[in-house]
Amino acid sequence: MTTSEVSKTRMIAGWVLSGLLTLLYLYSASGKLFINPDQMGQIKLADWRIIIALGEIGSALLFLIPKTNKLGTLLLSSYMGGAIIIHMTGGISIMMPAVILILVWITGFIRNPLLCKLD
Repeated sequence: MTTSEVSKTRMIAGWVLSGLLTLLYLYSASGKLFINPDQMGQIKLADWRIIIALGEIGSALLFLIPKTNKLGTLLLSSYMGGAIIIHMTGGISIMMPAVILILVWITGFIRNPLLCKLD
């Protein structure tokens, strides 16, 4: 297998995972806005549901775009950290948001191997 094949495979995997995660976040945001807005009231965030959903949409789109992938990865990490805290304080399993957070970082590293480089 040549270097270009590995790069092409990595690129395709990165786009597929990014697309799937972006769709997941867009679906989640649409639920907050249209499908089941009452669910946000159960966790005492009903007044913030529009802002949370717009932040989720913006972060997911930044994650999808190659030039802003680093920023999107960091924003989605922050978002998922908040989701984990909400799950913990509500006595809900943190498994799903933790797995999604791990997938965000794996996808970020697949698309941008220098994700944590500081220069």
